[in-house]
Amino acid sequence: MAIPSFLQGSSELTVSGPKIIASFDVFGITINFTETIVLQWFVIAIILGVCRFLTHKLTVRNISKRQVVAEMLVESVRNLVKDTMGKRWMCMTPYIATIFSFSICGSLISMLGLRSVTSDFSVLATWAAITFFLITATKIKFNGVWGWLKSFAAPVPVMLPINILSEIATPVSMALRHFGNIAGGAVITALLYYGLTGLSHLIGLDIPVFTIGIPAVLSAYFDLFSGFMQAFIFVMLTMVFISNAGPAEEEG
Repeated sequence: MAIPSFLQGSSELTVSGPKIIASFDVFGITINFTETIVLQWFVIAIILGVCRFLTHKLTVRNISKRQVVAEMLVESVRNLVKDTMGKRWMCMTPYIATIFSFSICGSLISMLGLRSVTSDFSVLATWAAITFFLITATKIKFNGVWGWLKSFAAPVPVMLPINILSEIATPVSMALRHFGNIAGGAVITALLYYGLTGLSHLIGLDIPVFTIGIPAVLSAYFDLFSGFMQAFIFVMLTMVFISNAGPAEEEG
């Protein structure tokens, strides 16, 4: 019986980025349509489907279990924003909920045999850029354009280059932290499969039996635990950076 190609060993392990499905030339600029774009729409469809399922036929009395779950999720995110950022920033709840749910679902689709959306650096860079824009907009809102510009020279003008680098490092570090953990987990899992397949062939087995069950343990960590943790860390950093960009909230 012929062994399927995906179960056969190979002489080398190749790690590549997202596949390019199609390319378009717009005014001399090549725009690649990658599998990440398709998978992002798939994740959006999943999130919309879950939201539709949980919020269908909401009632005030005799609420269903679905509504209980929906209210619990909404209240959890609201409390997280309130405790981390303060009541002033409750308007950020939809953004935080969107990033959190998109990050979790984008990472967990790897359990379906698909490429994690969060293993594409361009995705995390876009999220970090949006957060950076919100941080900058908050500083300008509370300090004005001139006050925001003067902050780069605080506390002394000699700190100008360092403050500029620190400002740029914020979105870069957020994107790299999330991307590095998810992409690193994918690479380690691929190496494990490759090594176990080679071990199976080394002892004379035609079928790589060592790949059955053993990688599931690492998958539970990288896909579930690490996926949730990186999503939580990303939204926590987002909330902290944005709230710190404005004045401290008065108690009482």
